[in-house]
Amino acid sequence: MSLVTKEEMALLDKEAIERFGIPGLVLMENAALRVAEYAGTFFPGGLAGKQVLVFAGKGNNGGDGLAIARHLQKAGAEVKVFLLCRPEELRGDALTNYRILAKMEGKFHLLLEEKDVQKADISLMRADLVIDAIYGTGFRGKASGIGARVIQAINGSGCPVIAVDVPSGLDADTGLAEGPAVQADATITFGCPKIGLCLEPASSYVGELWLGDISLPPVLYKKAKKHLITPQWCSARLPVRSLASHKGNFGHVLAVGGAEGMTGAIYLAAAAALRSGAGLVTAAVPRSLHPILEMKTTEIMTRPLPETETASISAESLEVVLSLGKKASCILLGPGMSEHPSTASFVKSLLPQLTQPLVLDADALNILSEVPQMLASLRAPLVLTPHPGEMARLLKTSPREVQKNRVQVVREASRQWGAVVVLKGARTLVADPQGELFVNMTGNPGMATGGSGDVLAGIIAALLGQGLDPLTAAVIGVYAHGAAGDRAASVQGLMALSAGDLLNYLPSVFLDLEEKKPPQGKRINDRLLRIFPIP
Repeated sequence: MSLVTKEEMALLDKEAIERFGIPGLVLMENAALRVAEYAGTFFPGGLAGKQVLVFAGKGNNGGDGLAIARHLQKAGAEVKVFLLCRPEELRGDALTNYRILAKMEGKFHLLLEEKDVQKADISLMRADLVIDAIYGTGFRGKASGIGARVIQAINGSGCPVIAVDVPSGLDADTGLAEGPAVQADATITFGCPKIGLCLEPASSYVGELWLGDISLPPVLYKKAKKHLITPQWCSARLPVRSLASHKGNFGHVLAVGGAEGMTGAIYLAAAAALRSGAGLVTAAVPRSLHPILEMKTTEIMTRPLPETETASISAESLEVVLSLGKKASCILLGPGMSEHPSTASFVKSLLPQLTQPLVLDADALNILSEVPQMLASLRAPLVLTPHPGEMARLLKTSPREVQKNRVQVVREASRQWGAVVVLKGARTLVADPQGELFVNMTGNPGMATGGSGDVLAGIIAALLGQGLDPLTAAVIGVYAHGAAGDRAASVQGLMALSAGDLLNYLPSVFLDLEEKKPPQGKRINDRLLRIFPIP
């Protein structure tokens, strides 16, 4: 599913109008119908007699609100429109919808100064539903003046809120709110989801996210470089298994890592690879850890490696790992490995010699933060899986800067290093060097626990080992990882979730993808699809 910036959405609208001849008034009418259809689901007995307040600004978003008011009034609701401008300030399609509603004896109240807002406060106390159509996707900066005061009144009312296209006060590109922003129960966005609605911290404002079809020609989306990860996309690209298959057809993952006190990291990664379809998995660990790992697992093969005095992988392991790597279809390097100087020497000597697909995680990334320029020179197809702290170390910046500009950071890092980069966190991002960007909507705060990233690295390594290209492996990997976490949380709750629990729910996630029965987004009709939360 394509994602767009506000500038890209404006161009799509313009092309629909100028190239295809679809009047802007038709697009506005379709948008209004989608919101009205959704509003009708709020009340089991329908809209008749319900008190609905529509807050409308002076732009096209306000025009949507005026058209919505007309449809809700027609459905029997008692509608009041609070207009944050004088009628003579309206232009184009918004003005047309104002005139139509006026002829239908619509009720208008102007919100131009503080004393006007007090009237809205009184109406909010009695309202059943609020429609937020103050600011649209073009909004940037900080809500101020009467707009900010009205947003605060809406948020303080406790009334259910439907936001039109984007919650007012929220930046549709970044998902950030510099000032007050409407905290909606649901947001109906039109045409394509705006990327900022799918990034954090937008979920605090967006509520349920629905996509309304306004009949834009599908050809307009074909060149999109930003995408929302859907289970349907993943299902269509999952490796196919023929009846004549054997274990050698499904890849051999070599997972290299572990250090004293960190045996669990390499175990979780290897076990996740096994649960994600790898035909064979070998875990290579420091010699002291080998007996522990042998007792922990049955299906995973293990190999001891020369170690340092602190039971981490030593530089003497190089030839052993190169030999093991000859039999591997994918190598995973880093979980629980430590940054011991001898381990660092091993990593820096090993990487330039590898040509197999490679997943770099955790301490492998921390070691490379000393020489990040090495990444661009590696010959192996690469997937990097940094969390914001690791990304900050690689880029010589702060985690705060990474989090503030996640989309730009991950795309630039991918281009610079010639690798697929997975920037972990709430709404994990996947980018490739050609500029493709995928946003993941699965996952939850219960997964913010030690070992969760090791599981993700193992999943991606297994998919790479089965022959998927790095981008596809990473995209399916982050979806499956988050979906397993969501299923675990639905049974166990968020507080008790551990990384090991994810292993138990991966089979059901992959079963749904294999059977081409991924969760379907909730629909009200063929024109309204829920994007988040994913079932």
